Amino acid sequence: MLKNTRKSDPELYKIVEDELHRQENNIEMIASESTVPIEVMELAGSVFTNKTLEGYPGSRFQAGNAQADELEILACKRACELYGADHANIQMYSGTTANYTVYASILDPGDKVLAMRLDQGGHLSHGSSANWMSKIFNFEFYGVDPATGLIDYDALEKQAEEYRPKLIIAGASSYPRLIDYERIAEICKKVDAYFMVDMAHIAGLVAAGVIPSPIPYADFVSSSTTKTFCSARSGMVFCKAEHAKKLDHGVFPGSLGSMHLQTMAAKCWSFKYAASDEFKAIMAQVLKNAKCLADELLAHGFDLIGGTTDNHMVVADLRPKNITGRKFQEVLDSIGITVNKQQIPDDPASPMVTSGVRIGVTSITQRGLREPEIRQIVDILDRVAMDPDNEENLAKCKADAQAIISRFPLYPAGTFDD
Repeated sequence: MLKNTRKSDPELYKIVEDELHRQENNIEMIASESTVPIEVMELAGSVFTNKTLEGYPGSRFQAGNAQADELEILACKRACELYGADHANIQMYSGTTANYTVYASILDPGDKVLAMRLDQGGHLSHGSSANWMSKIFNFEFYGVDPATGLIDYDALEKQAEEYRPKLIIAGASSYPRLIDYERIAEICKKVDAYFMVDMAHIAGLVAAGVIPSPIPYADFVSSSTTKTFCSARSGMVFCKAEHAKKLDHGVFPGSLGSMHLQTMAAKCWSFKYAASDEFKAIMAQVLKNAKCLADELLAHGFDLIGGTTDNHMVVADLRPKNITGRKFQEVLDSIGITVNKQQIPDDPASPMVTSGVRIGVTSITQRGLREPEIRQIVDILDRVAMDPDNEENLAKCKADAQAIISRFPLYPAGTFDD
């Protein structure tokens, strides 16, 4: 793999080679990351990258579309069958652009939107003041109960009745518990609002049927295709049949131009793979590993937002350990464990420092790590948190981390041999 690049651009090849080495020797616990199968890399670099195309099958703006039409029809068919959805559009480039296409489908400038606040677990593209969408629509935000870390549905209902939004958004980037989609759907009907769920983080778990699906309840369900879905860097949106024309127009020409057919090909393969027993078994183990991670962190004196986890991640409040999220992230990175600093609800620290950390288990579960290894990793996390400036401690932690991950290859031996 990359045998031609190695000859034509050795400098760039070395960067890619170093990244492969980093991934092979690293315990990856960033909740938004996963490892793609080889087929995804093959298809994402296939000849479809040569083709420019706009529009939809049967109504394209360029010629030479026969194979692309077959591809898109097959991919959307597989996507709908996998998730039990009425309609799918998979032309978007990412989870964020997937969200933007929904906005383009149903909202006008100045419309009201109610979404989860960023520091409470929401996503930047759900109306954060740092995101340009906040300049177009009027966002208000709901959050979690400070005592429990859980969504306060009664408060959400009252807020919706007072604010009367056109759209209510559920789904999060750092909320470790299940969301009551049925309850929020009822609130949406009560205030005559559209209901959108961003399932980017949990799409693989939903596809595998190991956690409840938002598809039956939401008007629109957006997602990236990375994270727990473990596919190419791209996006997708599902909707009820009554909204299909609005969604398709909102995608093209409403917000996007030509599609990336090579990533569409990779997603098409992944829709088939996500229906397999192999993928379902991995996602079931993700839940077991995450629960083990939560239990072990609690046993080691960490505080968890929401008390535990129902999905692939935990969010830990590090204040009992007297270490910031940034410090913990940086020190762990130095010993070969990657996590990300994370704001906790009503965090007194800045977004660049944070009082928390988000930890996920998808990548390590794909590599074959199970509960015994999770317990060993948590022991390392605790030792680092307790003595983060002790070089002797960190050296021992690094050796222990390497000893764990070295037993679980990232890809089978010989995968990248020329």
